[in-house]
Amino acid sequence: MGPIRTVLVGYGVGGSAFHAPVLTAVEGLELAAVVTGNPARQDEVRARYPRAEVIGTTDEMFARTGDFDLVVITVPNRFHVPLATRALEAGLHVVVDKPFAGTFAQGRALCETAARCERRLGVYQNRRFDGDFRTVRRLVEEGRLGDVYRFESRFERWRPQVRTAGWKEQADPAALGGILYDLGTHLIDQAVSLFGRPTHVYAELDTRRDAALVDDDSFVALTHEGGVRSHLWMSAAAADLGPRFRVLGSKASYVKFGMDPQEELLRAGSTAVGTPAWGTEPESAWGRLGTPGDTVAVETEPGAYQDYYAGFAAAVREESGPPVPLSEALTVIEVIEAAQRSFADGATVVLPTG
Repeated sequence: MGPIRTVLVGYGVGGSAFHAPVLTAVEGLELAAVVTGNPARQDEVRARYPRAEVIGTTDEMFARTGDFDLVVITVPNRFHVPLATRALEAGLHVVVDKPFAGTFAQGRALCETAARCERRLGVYQNRRFDGDFRTVRRLVEEGRLGDVYRFESRFERWRPQVRTAGWKEQADPAALGGILYDLGTHLIDQAVSLFGRPTHVYAELDTRRDAALVDDDSFVALTHEGGVRSHLWMSAAAADLGPRFRVLGSKASYVKFGMDPQEELLRAGSTAVGTPAWGTEPESAWGRLGTPGDTVAVETEPGAYQDYYAGFAAAVREESGPPVPLSEALTVIEVIEAAQRSFADGATVVLPTG
C-alpha cells in the first residue's frame, strides 16, 4: 500500500498546529491537500507545505474524493458530524477532532455509518499522548501507586478576558461551545481510558467571567466500577493553577505540575515532531512519586502526538484497531450529556449499564 493520501479540512489553530505538522511527521501518511478558503491561510499552507494542494471549499474536495484516502476534519464543532458523515459515505477514512459529536445519538449514528461504509473512523484525542499522562498510565499499570483511590486532573488557565469573536464562546447550543466540550473532552477521555466507563456523574458547570455566555469554570466527578473516583477541573478563570495531576493510591501518590510541552512547541511553529528530543521535559518539571516526606522525582515519558497518527495509519492498513476505541469515544459524549443533566438537575446521574 502506498502513502495514505490525506486531505486536511480546516487550517485554523487546530489544523496548523495540532494536525498538519504532526501527521506529516509520520511515515506512510502524505499531506496531499488542505481545504481552507482563507487567503492568508492558503498562502501559509503553500509556504510551509509546498507539496500539498490548496483547495478552497469542501464541495471542491468532495468532487474529487478518488484523489484521497483519508480526511482529517478540524473545523468548528457544529460541522464535525455532517462533514464526517459525508466523507465516510464518499468512501474516505476519517479522523475528526474532539468532540466528534455533540450527542451520544449523533456519535452512535456516525460510528454506524463508518461500519456500514467499511471505513475507519478516528477521534483525535491527542492528549492521550501527553507525556505526563503517559507517565500516569505507566505508574498505574506497574502498580507503583497501589490501588488507585482518586484521579485528579486539571486543565486550568487564567484568561479573564472573553474572546467574544470565537465560536467556542457562542451561546447557541448547536455551536457546542463552552469549556466542557473543549478541555473537558480531554479530561474525561483520559479518565475513561484509564479506569473505564463510569457508573455515576456529577457536574458543576459555571460561567464566571464578565461577558461569558457559556461555561468557563467547571468540575466533573466520575465514579468508576471498582470505586476509583475521577475529579476533573477545567477553567479559563483560574487565578491560581493547581497540579496537572494528583493521583492517590494505597501505596503512593503522584503529583505533577505544568503542561505537556508539545502544544506550546507546535503553536510556535516547531518542525521537530518525532525527533529524539521531541516531547521531553527537563528534570525540574518532573512529577514526584511517594508519600508525605518521602518522594522521588519520576522522569516524564516523552510526549508523542505523532503516535496517534501512526496508530491510525496502521488501522487504515488493517494492522490494528484505531488508537482511540470508538466505544470509549462514545462514552466521553455520554458523560458530557450526563454532566449537563447533573448540573441542570443539581443531582448525580447514574449511567445505565452497558
